[in-house]
Amino acid sequence: MYKNVLIIAEAGVNHNGDIEIAKALIDAAAEAGADYVKFQTFKAEKIVSKHAQKADYQKVNLNDGDDNQFNMLKKLELNENHHHLLIEYCKHKNIAFLSTGFDEESIDFLDGLNMPLFKIPSGEITNKPYLEHIASKGKPIILSTGMANIQEIKHALEVFIQNKISLEQITVLHCNTEYPTPMQDVNLKAMLHIQEQLQVEVGYSDHTLGIEVPIAAVALGAKVIEKHFTLDRNMAGPDHAASLEPYELKAMVKAIRNVELALSGDGIKKPSSSEIKNVVIVRKSIHVNKALSKGHIITKQDLIMLRPGNGISSIHYDEIIGKKLNVDLAAFEMLNENHFS
Repeated sequence: MYKNVLIIAEAGVNHNGDIEIAKALIDAAAEAGADYVKFQTFKAEKIVSKHAQKADYQKVNLNDGDDNQFNMLKKLELNENHHHLLIEYCKHKNIAFLSTGFDEESIDFLDGLNMPLFKIPSGEITNKPYLEHIASKGKPIILSTGMANIQEIKHALEVFIQNKISLEQITVLHCNTEYPTPMQDVNLKAMLHIQEQLQVEVGYSDHTLGIEVPIAAVALGAKVIEKHFTLDRNMAGPDHAASLEPYELKAMVKAIRNVELALSGDGIKKPSSSEIKNVVIVRKSIHVNKALSKGHIITKQDLIMLRPGNGISSIHYDEIIGKKLNVDLAAFEMLNENHFS
């Protein structure tokens, strides 16, 4: 579905409810060269009860003595005006705006803002009414699969297909929802398992520390990469500690684009246009290692393989043995076909 790897810089809720921080995140994503900068659209009342507890990583990262998830999320909402301001700011910065809607009302709102696609978070993969509502919009879908097994992913795809979304419109992201994800839990080959079992385009939503895993995912065939980023990992907030800082995001984008170029060849082993000039310089030709007279019969002891490679190739070494010279040769002279009778 995507010609190039689609890189989504996930600002998420790392704006901490501050529109100026959100704009600064857009600046960083645009500077890094990401395709999209993605936020989150929700009303706390629509997605969590007032008694729900924070995840362990959220408790650790916030460390504010309040373990209530509703209170945390309420402070992180972006209102309707914020969305319009951020969309206009993205246009000014020449980067595409994207947001994940966490409830049906938010999906309708984002659809009205002409979102080009819908990104489904891992927590909603078993939310059938939500999946059906997104499918009703008829737009491309990117589905994160943290905590899911292959059957749950398959079931979500069946919901989409039953609601007239084709597999060609769907990209499934392998994901682990622990923030940060331990390296031993990444299981990156599961991305390939998803592709093989479900015959869909795949990608990777990363929550590890560092940039090496998403780069490896691209090398394995990921078509979409999503990665959290922040202005400063030391900021207070649920996701900052497991996010990239701007210089790291820029390095990740550059590395992905380089890997993309490295994978863009036709797959046929042959000299590249840039290296063909080096053949003469680094390969060796057959030379004589001492002065020889006309009429001499060449032996192994007479020969030495030396650069440059624009004479008789060393691969023809055995064919030269036993030939008679028809000229005198100086020591270390390069042989050519005119030297033999």
